[in-house]
Amino acid sequence: MNSATRDRIVRTAMELFFVKGFNSTSISDILSRSQVHSGSLYHFFPGKQDVLVAVLEYYRDGIRENLLDNAWNGVDDPVEKIFALLNGYRIGLVESDYLYGCPIGNLALEISEPDPRIRELLAMNFANWVRAVEDCLDEAADRFPPDTDRHALAEFILTAMEGAIMQARTAQDISIFDRNVSILRAHLEMLQAQTVKARVTLTTGRE
Repeated sequence: MNSATRDRIVRTAMELFFVKGFNSTSISDILSRSQVHSGSLYHFFPGKQDVLVAVLEYYRDGIRENLLDNAWNGVDDPVEKIFALLNGYRIGLVESDYLYGCPIGNLALEISEPDPRIRELLAMNFANWVRAVEDCLDEAADRFPPDTDRHALAEFILTAMEGAIMQARTAQDISIFDRNVSILRAHLEMLQAQTVKARVTLTTGRE
């Protein structure tokens, strides 16, 4: 059994879980879409949970190649990288007619009582996303107040993104997503304005 077969199974399952959800996707669906025999699938994966583990590991290990590099292509400003990343989800919502959201967020909502492997991988995927955004904030650290908790801010950005996607998909209204992103941008601009004001005050001695 070669690795190409395993990769085809994982990629097929990833697509089906994204579109149909984990619970609504059967092993038969994966076999039919991937054109793989059941013996080949069970050689690599004893059950559907094991396929899910492989999918989550794929997301975990490929965040840069499969998400960040695409979103950040041609974007140099670290703060604008954050909004370019968010815009990638917006494009996915609009182009899929609200079928696609955040694959990790979808799975986290759907799997209410995951086994420890699944829970750990979901948490790790969220942590990797937060870390990527925090790296952007760290790169722009001199533009924010020195007491800014950049890790907490990155977590807040993830929360805003996931909530905006959930509401926009439910209402099938992209303006909900856009309003949330606009408020997030205003918040980051306010923090940056505070830094500029503090520097002016320090330089001139005037408020």
